[in-house]
Amino acid sequence: MSKLRKPESMEECVYFTRRSIDGGEVTAWVFRQICPKCKKGLMGKPKDEDGNVKIRAKEYVCPKCGYSVEKKEYEESLIANIEYTCPHCKFKGEIQVPFKRKKIAGVDTLRFQCQKCGKNIDITRKLK
Repeated sequence: MSKLRKPESMEECVYFTRRSIDGGEVTAWVFRQICPKCKKGLMGKPKDEDGNVKIRAKEYVCPKCGYSVEKKEYEESLIANIEYTCPHCKFKGEIQVPFKRKKIAGVDTLRFQCQKCGKNIDITRKLK
């Protein structure tokens, strides 16, 4: 199996988390995509006049050509890279899954299965 490419900075990522889950560990990241229209810029949330990212924006925008796409549609087209230690069988593995969060017990969750024991491992969205 090939090693997953790790991000060199947070600028490359739409999402990054490192968590301990019931005796296991999970590190997950999602790289930003290149603009499908101009193929030059990396898609990202729009910025305000001061250059700060609008974190609650409902779309992603290309800084080079201005092309925009809805947040849900863009995020569901991405791939999550996950390095994990299974909390059930302690297997250390790497996996890539679509970055589609589902509501599980009322919380947005990215769910994947351990490659050895097949049990579900959930990365829940942090609530504030």
